[in-house]
Amino acid sequence: MNYELRQAVVDVSLRAEPGEVVAIIGPNGAGKSTLLRTLNGTLMPTSGAVLLDEKPIQSYARRTIARRIAVVAQEADFRFPVTVFEFVLGGRYAWSNSRVWGWESGRDVEIAHNVLNETELVGFESRLMNELSGGERQRAVLARALATEAKVLLLDEPTANLDLAHQATMLRLVRARCDTRKTAAVVVTHDVNLAAEFSDRVMLLKDGRVIKTGSPHEVLTPELLRSVFDLQVLVDAHPISGAPRITPVHRQG
Repeated sequence: MNYELRQAVVDVSLRAEPGEVVAIIGPNGAGKSTLLRTLNGTLMPTSGAVLLDEKPIQSYARRTIARRIAVVAQEADFRFPVTVFEFVLGGRYAWSNSRVWGWESGRDVEIAHNVLNETELVGFESRLMNELSGGERQRAVLARALATEAKVLLLDEPTANLDLAHQATMLRLVRARCDTRKTAAVVVTHDVNLAAEFSDRVMLLKDGRVIKTGSPHEVLTPELLRSVFDLQVLVDAHPISGAPRITPVHRQG
């Protein structure tokens, strides 16, 4: 699956390969979420192109895009009462040939139950989405995305509102999808340590421009992080994984 963007913000080029997790990090206003919306075809670039399987994304019908690309957004609209199971099952709708309720097949239901188990939402099936906590809703949004079985996952702050245990669970699920099903994932995150632990490549953005793209070891250096975040950090190796571990240095007055 080739998924490429040229000049979506300012001279930005990104290519996510099958089986790869790409993390996009940077301060607020760096253009991270705008870049992600452009990759999904929600925003059209003023120059350059977004390519999906080597074809411009605007050449595809939205239903086709929904089969290929799944999005986990920061916020979702739950004004209408819908259960967790109905919401997650809705991720299969793009694969249905019917436009009426009752379209779901036995396979669709099986997939929905599987991803509810993966995301630790068994027992929540009959709960209404607008009754869940922020972290529970975020897990349900990920479950719906996984239910699509899309080959590209776009995640905008997927660990927001999650406790430490569920942050790790969520990114392990994304990592597993990429490893076992050759899914490509692009993850916008403010958590540089999670980016270091779970990503293959990191794109560091500032003011809509790419400062550096490369492996976590290449990008997450004290010098680059200080230049982007205006903060002194200590970078050492995680004692178990060996991934870069970033600790802010707060000088005492």
